[in-house]
Amino acid sequence: MNPINIVNVTYFIIVGVSDVPELQLPIFLLALLIYLITLGGNMIILLLVCQDCRLHTPMYFFLANLSILDMSSSTITLYMSFTGFMSGSKIVLYGGCILQMYIWASLIGLELLILSAMSYDRYVAICKPLKYNMIMNYKVCGILALVCWVSAFLQSLPHTIIIIKFSCYESIKINHFFCDILPLKYITCSDTSLLDYLILSSVLFHLFFSFPLTFTPYIFIIATIMRIPSTIGRRKAFHSCSSHLTVVILLYMVLLCQYLKPGKKNNLDSNKLFSLFNTAAVPMLNPLIYSLKNRDVKRALRRELKKIKSVC
Repeated sequence: MNPINIVNVTYFIIVGVSDVPELQLPIFLLALLIYLITLGGNMIILLLVCQDCRLHTPMYFFLANLSILDMSSSTITLYMSFTGFMSGSKIVLYGGCILQMYIWASLIGLELLILSAMSYDRYVAICKPLKYNMIMNYKVCGILALVCWVSAFLQSLPHTIIIIKFSCYESIKINHFFCDILPLKYITCSDTSLLDYLILSSVLFHLFFSFPLTFTPYIFIIATIMRIPSTIGRRKAFHSCSSHLTVVILLYMVLLCQYLKPGKKNNLDSNKLFSLFNTAAVPMLNPLIYSLKNRDVKRALRRELKKIKSVC
């Protein structure tokens, strides 16, 4: 039996993480807990960077950018699960779905670019400490951040335009917990060859451009660390670098598995797990790995808590 092609689509139905009724409440509570931890951790980092003048450095400037995009990516993807559970409605308007997909795709690319900028900042700080203030001045940091934001939102624009031009759909049910490119591609009856090419091009761009830009500085950083005479200093530097590299490698592996797998509809269930990692686990772990374990951040947090206590 041939599927009915729907031409004028005004809304979609989001299936969610699972369509089993018994799992809806546990999934909602777990997602809410992760979201609150993510929001709280990143909000603390952002407030500390803004309030404490000792954290007005390039490193924490990029960490503030990372916190903003982590909060944004979690909110833009998980809010639909929250509203769907509380209202009982899984309907999302066509325009809202397209907008969500565009913002999510842009934020994914932005995170990869911001991580590259952060690794370059660490390279200059560790390998060229005497020239650090000259190289990583406020103007350079601002330009780097602006280039990352603008490039990410421009890069995902062609994908969005192609999806807007899709003329019909075989179904209005999206087998996902938010609007993403692959679930929309799998339910359209329009030609997706150009979209497939763009997806592949984007993945290869980040694999052969963003990833080397992020990974290569750490090679020089590790080489510099090896020359540190203090064992404690080497251990501390290695611990910090290994944590950062772990997040970067995991993020790239998940994205490769998600977007370079064979294009089959039955892959969507596994794609949900990969998306959960990107939308929930990574934004929750970033504050812990990059900031909250940092000695300067701990001191800034203690100073702010003392100010609050003195006021009370």
